[in-house]
Amino acid sequence: MAQQEGAQQEGRQPPQHQNTQPGHQDAMTPQPSSARTEYRGSGKLRDKVALITGGDSGIGRAVALHFAREGAKVGIVYLSEDEDAEETRRLVTHEGQPCTVVRGDVGDEETCRRAVARMVEEHGRIDILVNNAGEQHPQKSLEDITAEQLERTFRTNIFAYFFMAKAALPHMKEGGAIINTTSVTAYKGSPMLLDYSSTKGAIVSFTRSLALSLAERGIRVNGVAPGPIWTPLIPSTFPEDKVEKFGSDVPLKRAGQPDEVAPSFVFLASADSSYMSGQVLHPNGGSVVNG
Repeated sequence: MAQQEGAQQEGRQPPQHQNTQPGHQDAMTPQPSSARTEYRGSGKLRDKVALITGGDSGIGRAVALHFAREGAKVGIVYLSEDEDAEETRRLVTHEGQPCTVVRGDVGDEETCRRAVARMVEEHGRIDILVNNAGEQHPQKSLEDITAEQLERTFRTNIFAYFFMAKAALPHMKEGGAIINTTSVTAYKGSPMLLDYSSTKGAIVSFTRSLALSLAERGIRVNGVAPGPIWTPLIPSTFPEDKVEKFGSDVPLKRAGQPDEVAPSFVFLASADSSYMSGQVLHPNGGSVVNG
């Protein structure tokens, strides 16, 4: 315990690794922080209906909890992490809001249609869409990235954003909001995450273009570009030594927590950001990206 606390104080995590992606939050040490107890909702999203991909853990879970605390009805889509998804459901309902849970691969367009149909069946509409699910597979060289990996990464990280928006838009009205999770790697690049960084750059362009496309309909589209955040994707992606040092290279010298990112989504989903569209927020630990 003392070793674990010392590592955290130095901006490090205890060495750990998970063998399957996108990883399980319940297996992480320490557990990511999903919602600070001092965060008090003020009804910013009262009676709104929000659908969040990758909502079982990490940033997605934190967004679900913050939205619920602000009064939104929540739905989450997840791949296969049943226990994490059930915990998110428990936490959301503890906030007094319903939580629809849909299992499936968002890289498959039919999953996206099914998730939207469930939300519309239960709530009649969608006010907020959060495209957040993602995966990454480090490789030392471009030559090591197979066609299968390339297609898989693009299908999850950007095809799914198209699929979800396409399915949700017929059920969104003026005042709706779409928020896309991109990454600091879209702006800084990453030599070992060539395909992942490319998808995140595509998300930035998708966000800007869709914002222009939907402006006349009164639907705003923005993005969030997190830096190093302590989520299940980290121990399920990197070896133990890299996990231990994860986040220590940013100006704030530590990895961020999901509940340090979720308020950016609340802002972009609420009327507080009513004059913003086509923009990206950067909760990244102090890295200046000029993007």
